Amino acid sequence: MDPQAATKKEGKLTLVLALATLIAAFGSSFQYGYNVAAINSPSELMREFYNETYYDRTTDYLSDFSLTLLWSVSVSMFPFGGLIGSLMVGVLVNKLGRKGTLLLNNVFSIVPAILMGSSAVAKSFEMIILSRLLVGICAGLSSNVVPMYLGELAPKNLRGALGVVPQLFITIGILVAQIFGLRSLLATEGGWPILLGVTGIPAAVQLLLLPFFPESPRYLLVQKKDPTAAKNALRTLRGWADVDSEIEEIQQEDEAERTAGFISVVKLFRMRGLRWQLISVIVLMAGQQLSGVNAIYYYADQIYQSAGVNTNDVQYVTVGTGTVNVVITFLAVFVIELLGRRVLLLLGFSICCIACCVLTAALALQDKISWMPYLSITCVITYVIGHALGPSPIPALLITEVFLQSSRSSAFMVGGSVHWLSNFTVGLIFPFIQVGLGAYSFIIFAIICLLTTIYTFMVVPETKAKTFMEINQIFAKMNKVSEVHPDKEELKDLPPATLGQ
Repeated sequence: MDPQAATKKEGKLTLVLALATLIAAFGSSFQYGYNVAAINSPSELMREFYNETYYDRTTDYLSDFSLTLLWSVSVSMFPFGGLIGSLMVGVLVNKLGRKGTLLLNNVFSIVPAILMGSSAVAKSFEMIILSRLLVGICAGLSSNVVPMYLGELAPKNLRGALGVVPQLFITIGILVAQIFGLRSLLATEGGWPILLGVTGIPAAVQLLLLPFFPESPRYLLVQKKDPTAAKNALRTLRGWADVDSEIEEIQQEDEAERTAGFISVVKLFRMRGLRWQLISVIVLMAGQQLSGVNAIYYYADQIYQSAGVNTNDVQYVTVGTGTVNVVITFLAVFVIELLGRRVLLLLGFSICCIACCVLTAALALQDKISWMPYLSITCVITYVIGHALGPSPIPALLITEVFLQSSRSSAFMVGGSVHWLSNFTVGLIFPFIQVGLGAYSFIIFAIICLLTTIYTFMVVPETKAKTFMEINQIFAKMNKVSEVHPDKEELKDLPPATLGQ
């Protein structure tokens, strides 16, 4: 009876844990998704604003090349800011804590929201470009810190479900931006500054409410060396007083790592005991972005139009696709602890691979066979379903699970940098690939999906319902080391006489 009671107790989603998850995800992850999509609908109106502003200053209009360049800079500032934000993660989460970093991060949302909201009145497109950089930094930090924070708050049996919540709120942010960006709402000449400025509202909510919730107990115990604060945080989160077993598990993790100390990014790449964890994170993060998810969205409008959807109605079909994305990610929250991370990754990447292959054939034959455009639409929706099941939500969750406390922040810096560099690369290169290969562009993405599926099948273990120590013992065997962090690896090649000095 006792083990059953313990399991039942362990699985409890308390009100405090649920609210902390929702506030962290709404205040941070939502903004990432919102800012990805908010700039798409009013793009033509904003280009006109750039041109008119330049004319007011110089009595001359921008050339097509200059206007395209300015717009490209405005768009690409977001992933560039994301990369900068990812590189800031390690320093901030270790100095300020997980919750402290999220609170500071709101500055990178509220300030640009004010700037973007007032850019039309100020007649300054420079304010928009600067703001895109700042909201990019906000997204870079939040995409790494929210999964880390929630992964450390959650009990092991809820870690997967809560780990998917940030991705759920990213998809909700995209959908809300698509709805607000309808031409009947805020995608108007007077409405687009409001559309861009709305991003500050979730940040303000988080700034007001998150201070009332606990910091990560692991951060308090392992890095701040404050067992009393860690116990109090756990009691608040779990809803019961006896948290000694969980404190003991965190202390075991701390003792296992103590000889290694803090692991920097450079040390992370050198450590044999973390080799397969690091390779897996790089492969999955690159696979997530290079699998063509942004290209699918980029191509979607053209696919819908070729299927006979009215140009004015494409925006509503896009909202429909965004809704599918939210529904499937919501479903993933519930099935991840049932099916496991590995199964969802394999299933998701496999679906994306098949969808890309069939889409290539459909696009190549759409002028010859009348029903092919409808098959193309089916492929787009199938791809979105596949990506939302595994490739979108799970890689960031796995970084929390496969690294222990001393290396987790550096691992998120690496994973985040790969994520944003891959995102930036696809955005930069895909238009040229599209011109060169046309319909056959998606074969490249199909190959990347296939390779990621094979790697996941051969290397990535299941982490469902395992403690961080149990997961790292699995990787210790894969890395062929006796411990999670072999004691003083860098000294092993020195002769015994040197070690004794």
